This record gives sequence, structure tokens and C-alpha cells, in this order.
Amino acid sequence: MPTIRDVANLAGVAPITVSRVINDSGYVSQKARERVNFAIEQLGYIPNMLGPSLRFKQTMTLAVVITDITNPFWTTVTRGVEDIAQENGYSTILCNTDENEEKQEQYLQMLLRRRTDGILLVPASSSPDPIRLIQRQRIPVVILDRQVSGVNVDIVRADSETGAYHLTKHLLTLGHRRITTLAGPKSTSTAVDRVNGFCRAMKEAGLELCNAQVLWGTFTQGSGYQLAREALANLPQPTALFAANNFIAIGAMQAMQELGIRVPEDVALVAVDDIPPAFTFDPFLTVATQPAREMGQRAVQLLLKNMKEETVHEYQHIVLPTEMIIRDSSGERIAA
Repeated sequence: MPTIRDVANLAGVAPITVSRVINDSGYVSQKARERVNFAIEQLGYIPNMLGPSLRFKQTMTLAVVITDITNPFWTTVTRGVEDIAQENGYSTILCNTDENEEKQEQYLQMLLRRRTDGILLVPASSSPDPIRLIQRQRIPVVILDRQVSGVNVDIVRADSETGAYHLTKHLLTLGHRRITTLAGPKSTSTAVDRVNGFCRAMKEAGLELCNAQVLWGTFTQGSGYQLAREALANLPQPTALFAANNFIAIGAMQAMQELGIRVPEDVALVAVDDIPPAFTFDPFLTVATQPAREMGQRAVQLLLKNMKEETVHEYQHIVLPTEMIIRDSSGERIAA
């Protein structure tokens, strides 16, 4: 990784000048300051906030950067990470980005300055830039849940597309033809995968899709609420809703309760990811569950393995299967 001496050489100044610019201490001419900042940007240099004594040592910390700490799916993933990390003598730093790229950037800069030994990242978007930032510092990184094109990186995720496909096929088997999917953001591969699975099942059934049947939003309760109200305002009204995650499903249930729409008697509902027992809904959801704890465990095991390798390794793309659990919310076969 770039050092302060590399920055000094590129900028044509002494290392102490670079230190003064970084720490904003002591006099540095404006021209020298500009050359130093340019060199820092060109080299991708990130100052070591832990000091020279730890330059060649491990900090024994791993970071998990997730998108929504309030979602039980991510807390379960993180628990899987923590179990394996602790067994191997590592502490875990948890960062929550709220699907915000700026917040993600701030966390990554902090983690790199503190020389975190490895990072597990759930990207806030499909941009490869955050992965490139981490890799330029030669910090091992594994991507969780999502795919990112344009960069070589290890990935551990669940098969979202197949899970969505089977959920939609289940609704089709029950006789539903007017099905609307309440999707996540277009900027994340997971949301796109689930829409692709939905569309594949619909097309196999010979059904033409219209724009009203795919509503893009975010993976939140508020989005699920708004999208469900939008979907149910369309005529003819859908007979079934496919929620792209558990929080979208919760918001959809709230909207239907307000509208006096019964599940599944009036409108069936299915979702990706289960709802924890603390959320007491009746009927219980038909879901495609992802192996959240296993995902976290597999990802941190891969990260620890990569941290021990001194040479460039062959990148892995691990895809874990989903499991469909049929409950009351999808209802019984409807009349044609």
C-alpha cells in the first residue's frame, strides 16, 4: 500500500511536509499543499491513524458493513460473522450505511485509516468504486449478498433469482395471473435478481408484463407501504403481491390492513426473507428464506482464508440456495 514517503516523492516534498498537510499542522505553502493533495489522490494514500508501531502488525479487527441494522436478516448475518471471528481471536466492528453511498464512503475511509484487517461489505449500490478503494489498500474484502460488475472480488450470496422464481411459480400454480412485485432499488443486484426471477416465471406462464406489475422502491417498510397502496389502486386490482424482502412485506401488510383488504382472502402475499417471531402477523407469510447465518459464516471464513494468503488467489463466487416455506399468506387455489 502507498506510504507517506511515496506521497512525498511524487509531490517533490519532504515527508514532514506531507505529515503537516495530513495533520493540518505547521506551515506549508499553498503550492506544496496542492502538490501533496494531488499525490495523495493519485496514489490512493490513506493515512495510518494507528501510528507507525502498528504498520506491519495486525489489529485483530474485522469490519462488517451492512445496509440496514434494523432488519433481522442482517443481524442474523452479522451474528454468523461474529461467531467465527471470535473463535479466531478477532473483534468485529459493525457499520450501518442505510443504503447510502456517502455514508458507506465515510465508514470505509475510517476503517482503512484504522487498518482493519479485513472487510465484509454489503455494497450500497452496484458501483465497483468502494471495492477498488479497499483493494488499493491491499485489505482483503468479501462482498455479501450482492454482485458488483467490473471488479474481481470474492462474493457470498443467496440465490435470490431462483427464490423469487419459485415464489412466483407458487402463486401461478394457485391460479393467480394478476401479480405485482414490490421491488427494491434498481441500483442493487439483489433487487434486480428478484425482479428477474419474477419475470421469468411470469413469461414461462405466457403472461405479458406491464409496468404496473413491477414497482421499484427500497428495502424498507415505508416503501412497502407506499408501493402496496400504489399497486392496489390499479384496476383491475392484483390478486397477489410479491414483496422483494420482509420489510417490504410488513409495509404492504400495514397498507392492506388500512384499506380493509384481507390476506389471503382478498389478496395473497409472499416475500423473500422470513419475519421473526417478534412480528406477530396472522396469517404468517409464505417466504423464500435465505440462509442468513450460514451466509455470514461462509463469508468470514473466506475472508480469514484470504488474509492468510500472501499471493493473489482465485476469486470465489459462492451462491447459497434459498428455501421456500408455504404458509397461510399465499392462500389456496383461486377460481379462474
